[in-house]
Amino acid sequence: MIVRIEEDECIGCGVCAQICPDVFALDDAVGKAKVIKPDGSPCVQEAVDSCPVSCIKVD
Repeated sequence: MIVRIEEDECIGCGVCAQICPDVFALDDAVGKAKVIKPDGSPCVQEAVDSCPVSCIKVD
C-alpha cells in the first residue's frame, strides 16, 4: 500500500488528519494535507471514504 494525496485537489479540511493522524498531517505552510507515513495504516480506508474531494489515493 502506498498512500498519496492529489495536492491540486486537496482543500485542507483536515478530516484525514483527524481520522488517521499517524498517516496524515496538515501542512500549515500550504494549507493542505500531506502524507507522513506513505506505507499507510488500517485507518487509511476510513480517511479515503471521508475525504470530501476524494483526493486521497492508495496504490
